[in-house]
Amino acid sequence: MKPTRSAQPMNNRTGVRIPQGPTRMERDTMGELAVPAEAYYGVQTARAIENFPISALRFPRSFIRAMGLIKRAAAAANHSLGLIDKAQAEAIKQAATEVIEGGLDAEFPVDIFQTGSGTSSNMNANEVISNRATELLGGARGSKLVHPNDHVNLGQSSNDVIPTAIHVAAVEMMERQLIPALIRLRKALARKAKEFDPIVKIGRTHLQDATPVRLGQEFGGYARQIELGIERIRHAQAALSEVALGGTAVGTGLNAHPDFASRVIAMIAKEIGCKLKEAKNHFEAQSTQDSVVEASGELRTLAVSLMKIANDIRWLGSGPRCGLGELHLPETQPGSSIMPGKVNPVIAESVTMVCAQVIGNDATVTVGGQAGNFELLVMLPVMAYNLLQSIELLATASDNFAARCIEGIQANEKRCRESIEQSLAMCTALAPEIGYDAAAQISKEAYKTGKTVREVARRKRVLKEQRLKALLNPWRMTEPGGPVGSAGG
Repeated sequence: MKPTRSAQPMNNRTGVRIPQGPTRMERDTMGELAVPAEAYYGVQTARAIENFPISALRFPRSFIRAMGLIKRAAAAANHSLGLIDKAQAEAIKQAATEVIEGGLDAEFPVDIFQTGSGTSSNMNANEVISNRATELLGGARGSKLVHPNDHVNLGQSSNDVIPTAIHVAAVEMMERQLIPALIRLRKALARKAKEFDPIVKIGRTHLQDATPVRLGQEFGGYARQIELGIERIRHAQAALSEVALGGTAVGTGLNAHPDFASRVIAMIAKEIGCKLKEAKNHFEAQSTQDSVVEASGELRTLAVSLMKIANDIRWLGSGPRCGLGELHLPETQPGSSIMPGKVNPVIAESVTMVCAQVIGNDATVTVGGQAGNFELLVMLPVMAYNLLQSIELLATASDNFAARCIEGIQANEKRCRESIEQSLAMCTALAPEIGYDAAAQISKEAYKTGKTVREVARRKRVLKEQRLKALLNPWRMTEPGGPVGSAGG
């Protein structure tokens, strides 16, 4: 029997289902409460819906999947340890599989802004899996034939499950979404670096003309930024690889079989194809989330890198006639509702907005990381939401940036050539032989008269023509070597 989704209407402000229509009564330690008859969630979830009508923010698919992975592996481990019978284990595993695959996502309505341990969301998962497993065994929803605490949550606490789910979701998203997107972007930038290597253009420091560089050198710098970004994400995965499962309530492991955590973690690691291991110290793993703060910091650094690249691309493509215009960016959509024919660098702009969001998310994660009071950190849900959103945004934005912008960029070689000869920074190559002050005078005269550095230097006869030509060769100026002298700034 496949699960059916509740047809309860939604609260327009928060997106939560309003308990209307047929209900069933369920009881917990605080008493009875009506639950929508068709809902797989139970009384504790219903209380959380009432208690936290804060926002429309919910845990993302990646987190719900991680919760399902934990509960499925826990059922298998508990059965192998002789703690639950085969029928219960198989029913829990099937129900958890439906959670993993997304078939029960509508049954996870709890707001992100809830209990700081995420207990409401852990019980939400326990109740959904309990009721679905009960149904699979022929029982009625709410009858607790498979109990949410005694069976689904056996050997666990919200205090070790929720941080474990955060780590599992983040590590898997990084592996399956973010790193592949960054690899594509790095390759696209590296290909352009090679393609544009013959093209010499003016360099810029302080937004002012500087000595020449090759367009390929600039793109090579961008490719290296992303290469380093991939390394940083790998470091973040390593930090997140230690998980809290096994510590139960406060890190002591009370009520968990000594072999429970290692078996569950091994199963999850195999499922997601990433390295995971039990925390060396459960008190650290549950009273802090320093690893999440570290991972968010790596994501913030990546966002800063992407912000630099996207902004450079925007500037280099500015114009097309009255800006820098050294790049032709792919035309993706009309750029103005009033100016016909205008085309804007919209893909790069979307990347910069993603970067701003990720940097803001990191601030929230950082503040959350300071909420470790004694044996538990109590801002887990909001830290999870922001970390996982950052991974998702960086992955999709990086892939889109590669596909809709970088891979289609073309160089404006004519504009690149023209700008070099007009640059006053060309005098830098003369300084080692004629001195800094003399070179500066040539630059100032060129600026006042509108002539080029070459023209002024030739008129002043500061060097023989052959030597002047050699020193003012733009390509030569893009490589190390030549006369030694002050290079300016």
